[in-house]
Formats: sequence, C-alpha cells, structure tokens
Amino acid sequence: MSLIQTLARSAALPIRRWVLSAFPRGQSGIDYDHPMGDPGLFGPHSVTWRIHADFPGMLAGGLSALMLQVLHPRALAGVYDHSNFRDDLVGRLRRTTAFVAGTTYAATDQAQQLIARVRTIHQQVRGQTADGMAYAADDPALLTWVHVTEAHGFLQGYRRYCRAVPDAVADRYYDEVRRVAEALGAREVPASQAQVRAYFDVMQPQLRYDSRSREVMEVLDRIRLPVPVAGISRDLFLGAGAALLPAWAPSLLEHGAVRRAQTAVAATILRGMAPLFRMALTDGVSARACARLQIPAARLAGWPDLSR
Repeated sequence: MSLIQTLARSAALPIRRWVLSAFPRGQSGIDYDHPMGDPGLFGPHSVTWRIHADFPGMLAGGLSALMLQVLHPRALAGVYDHSNFRDDLVGRLRRTTAFVAGTTYAATDQAQQLIARVRTIHQQVRGQTADGMAYAADDPALLTWVHVTEAHGFLQGYRRYCRAVPDAVADRYYDEVRRVAEALGAREVPASQAQVRAYFDVMQPQLRYDSRSREVMEVLDRIRLPVPVAGISRDLFLGAGAALLPAWAPSLLEHGAVRRAQTAVAATILRGMAPLFRMALTDGVSARACARLQIPAARLAGWPDLSR
C-alpha cells in the first residue's frame, strides 16, 4: 500500500465514525441480507442502485430537497403542523434516509411494507394552511412534489459529488424511481429530465418563501448532528445541498451573495472529500444488497445496459 493510500485510509476512519454517529446502523429494523436472490423493487441492473449508493450525494441531495419543499405552502403545512421537526429534525432525517434506503435496496416484501406504512401515516395528516387552503399528505399532487424534489436532489448530488451522469442514464433514473412515488399515490410523475424541468416551470408560481418557510430553514440552519465539529459538518452539507438547487431557487430562498459564496466553497470541499466517504463506507446497504444477490458490489461502479 502506498503512502498516499495509507494516509487516505487514516483520513477515512474519522469520516466513518462521523457517518455512523449521525446515521447509526441497525435501528431501522430493515433486513438487507434476506431472502437471498430477491432483487427488491429495482435490482442491480437499475440506475437507482448506483445513484443511491453514494452517501455524499444522497445527504446533500436530501438537504437540497428539503430546501425546495419548504417553498410549497401545502407540502410545508403537513410538516409544520404534524411533525416534531423543531425538536427532532435529526430523527426525521434518519427516518427519511431509512425509507429511501429500504425501498431501494431491501427485498420486495420489506420495501412494499415500508410503502404501506407510509401510506397509512399519510392518511392521518390533514389540515389547513395558515391562509385556509386544505391539504392532505396523501394528495397525489403533493406526493409528486416531494418525490420530484428528492429525485432531483439525489441525481444532482451524484453528478456534483461523484461522477458525470449521461443524459440517457439520468432519464432512466427518473423513470425508475417514480415507481415508489406512484406506489405511495403520486400521479403524473415526471419520468425524464425534460419532464422534470417542465414540471418545475409549472410549479414555480405556486411557491413562496414565507414566515413558516423561514422558521423551518432556521431550524435546519441550527441542526446539530451528533458528530464532532457539528457546526462545521452541518454548514458543509447544507452548503453542498444548496449548490444542487435549480437555478431559480436560491433567489426565492433569499440566498444573498455571501451565502452563495459559502455554497460554492462547501461544494468544492465536499467534492474533494467525497472519495474518502466512499472509502470509509464500503459495507453499506448497497453492498449488502449486492451480497444478497451474490454479485460483487464493484458492479455498481459502471452504468447498466440501458437496453435491458
């Protein structure tokens, strides 16, 4: 092993401790190891297995999605009125992470059970926004908004912090992941990059940054992950997430010149650190899913045959 490799592995160890402190394993109750041979909802030939295997892109992408979601008054109201985000935003992030990981990599029955559980929760989330608009978490339109913001964030995170994604591969990704949104009840879910761009164009007039949006963003800006140098870690990933926003979003979120400069710096730093995250996390759920199908995890390093 070269000196550079030795130094890299030494740097990867604290990163591994950081990730496992923030997102402990074994708490979700999801079994990624059984039954043998079950490919789950996507399987190893999917683009989704590759995009969702990259921790830096997924965490930054998830935070980017949250920033977009606070702009939708009815989507925000469900979180504002029915969740404990003020006291346990870390727990909310962990639950969302577990759902995405489970529906991506767990065997079919478990993935379907996760979807059924979330559908049941959504049926109980109803109310009115501050200005009297009715909302329901199982509204197909709201489910589509949440899904598209997440899929956009994950794809852009992979592109920014891992490697380039050809357009045909990106289109396949959007076409694949919509099956989870549709299983939750979403309708007319965009299935390509062009459709996502058109969808954002249609949605922009419905978005606003109001007092509730600001409150949620203030909570997000103060979040303290249970890791060393929590403030620096938070600012790094929040900035890296902001770097993934569509071009129209930062001004709507009132990101000024200073914040935009901080965003650019954070994105550059995470891009440089991302290989260390991959070195530190070779035994994650994607690797376990590959083992369940008795294939090498290294297969996910290449793009699948899109003709299949």
